[in-house]
Amino acid sequence: MNSVYQFIIKPIGERYKNKINIEGCELIVNSSISSHKFVNREAEVVSVPLEYKTLIKKGDRVIVHHNLFRRYYNMKGKSVNSTKYFKDNLYFAHPSQIYMYYNNGWHTQAEYCFVKPVLENNTSSNQKLLKNTGILKYGNNTLETFKINVGDVVGFKNQREFEFIVDNELLYCMESNDILVKYGNKQNKKAYNPSWAKSS
Repeated sequence: MNSVYQFIIKPIGERYKNKINIEGCELIVNSSISSHKFVNREAEVVSVPLEYKTLIKKGDRVIVHHNLFRRYYNMKGKSVNSTKYFKDNLYFAHPSQIYMYYNNGWHTQAEYCFVKPVLENNTSSNQKLLKNTGILKYGNNTLETFKINVGDVVGFKNQREFEFIVDNELLYCMESNDILVKYGNKQNKKAYNPSWAKSS
C-alpha cells in the first residue's frame, strides 16, 4: 500500500501527549483537542511515496508537523479528524510535513533544522531564556555551506520557537533562512531543557 505523492505514517503512541510523569506521579497537562502543543509529533513510516526518491524508509521514526494527528471541531461543533487521516490510525504526510527521520541517528529533511534554547546569563534580566538565540542541534546541507555547524551558537528570527520534544530534549524547529547569524561555538552558553521534557 503506497501513496503516489505522500508518505503513509502512524503515530508512535497516542495521538496526543496529555500526560507527563514527575517523580513517579502521572500528571494530566491537557484535556482539550484544540491545543496543538500537546499533539504527538513522532511517527513511524508505514510506506513511502511512489513518485519521490527518498532516504526515508519503511519503519523509520520521523518527526512530523504538529497538525497531522490533531482533531478539530468543525462548524457544527463536532470533533473530526484532520484532513490527513486515512484509516485505521494511518495518516498521509506530504514530504514537507516530515522534518526529521531516524536512521543510525537523526537526519533533517530539506531546509529544516533544530535549535536548543539557551539560558539567559544576564542576572539583571527577568527572562529565563536568551531571546532569539540557541545552539544548533541538528543542521542541514545549506547551513553547512555557510559554515554553520552543529554546536554553533546562532541567532534566529522572531517567533520561530516552534517547540518539539526529540529524545526527551526541548528543541525549536525552524528552517535555514530563519538562522540570521552565527556567534561561534558554545562558549559560556548553557542549553536549557525543562524537567517536563524528560518525562514526556
